[in-house]
Amino acid sequence: MKRYKIILFALLLALPMMAQIRGNNITVTVTPDHQDWNYQTGEKANFVVNVLRSGTLIDNAVIDFEAGPEMYPDVKRQNVTLKDGTMKWTSSMKTPGFYRLRVVAHVGGKDYVGACTAAFSPEKLLPATQCPADFDQFWKKALDEARAYDLDPHRELLPERCTKDVNVYEVSFVNNRPGSRIYGILCVPVKEGKYPALLRVPGAGVRPYGGDIWTASQGAITLEIGIHGIPVTMQQKVYDDLLQGALNGYWETNLDQPEKNYYRRVVTGAVRAVDFIASLPEWNGREVGVTGSSQGGFLSLAVAGLDKRITFFGAVHDAMCDYESALKGVACGWPHYFYGVEKPDMKKVEGARYYDGVNFARRITCPGWFSFGYNDDVVPPTAAYATYNVVTAPKTLSIYQMTAHFWYQEQWDEWENWLLQQMHLR
Repeated sequence: MKRYKIILFALLLALPMMAQIRGNNITVTVTPDHQDWNYQTGEKANFVVNVLRSGTLIDNAVIDFEAGPEMYPDVKRQNVTLKDGTMKWTSSMKTPGFYRLRVVAHVGGKDYVGACTAAFSPEKLLPATQCPADFDQFWKKALDEARAYDLDPHRELLPERCTKDVNVYEVSFVNNRPGSRIYGILCVPVKEGKYPALLRVPGAGVRPYGGDIWTASQGAITLEIGIHGIPVTMQQKVYDDLLQGALNGYWETNLDQPEKNYYRRVVTGAVRAVDFIASLPEWNGREVGVTGSSQGGFLSLAVAGLDKRITFFGAVHDAMCDYESALKGVACGWPHYFYGVEKPDMKKVEGARYYDGVNFARRITCPGWFSFGYNDDVVPPTAAYATYNVVTAPKTLSIYQMTAHFWYQEQWDEWENWLLQQMHLR
């Protein structure tokens, strides 16, 4: 028996040392000659492409590449052989924007991708989006109609999710009409007291939510909401089925009819979430912020622009901004409604203006933190930077050039620390 125990103990010790898959041995790097990837218009940007195995150049590497303004490459080459595994490329832009060099290497029957996106005078970028004359009236009416109904809040403790420091609840409240509810996960510090609050708004898709327990453990109320009017604690398959069924392509619903656009109830629901937070006896009545990424970045702009109770916001690679740039052949925000459309329906163009993050950003008066990557091909940095530029309130910009539509650990840590600082918890 003693021998078996020794063997078992040895096996347990060995588990952390088991080999793991991490990254690729083949890599493609595309490097600019400016460390910050920023250039002035008319200046030349010099790129170096390397195709590497185990960190060393691969002889006779075969690549495809495309280069030009993001989303509109004007150079495309295929089956180019790099004798020494490396290539140089030079480009420039006469007008403010982003220039992307994207390389696909074919090695051993597999494709490996590398990219670099250089910025040319990005601080001068301006969005093409126009603002409807009745934009403010439109959203005042939407919120007034929603607030005609009592919140009727429900709050149910989730004991299995609670910690010694944080109580976790599934909550719901009325959105814009009776029977239409917003669901979310509320986290409240166990210790009795009054706390600042943070609203987390979601990226695109349909999913369950776990709540922001960690931030709550630092001394804040957190509310993470879903936007689809369904409970957020069901099995994953329920959400997968909805995304492939009734909610498939929800972001395109009634684009030409602003009063019936899917996002009308989404935006009102996000603002009603602030109403819900304001009703909580645990809230300190002062600090309340909103934050999110991608679709959640748009919703952060929308809530901060519409609700003057918001004291800070964080928008990370904010989607749904500056759709109209596509009409001028310039990179536009997700969902790229008019990208590649030769003759767009002007009713859709006009309808989209009520749901463009740019028009909400123009109305923000509280401090904000922006962060995005230059290599993002879902939310182009052209649209993200132009949106940032129109904000006149105090703002911080933190660029992580290499990121595409994701974030690095350091970026997440900086984001979280900034939010905590705004709540006076750091």
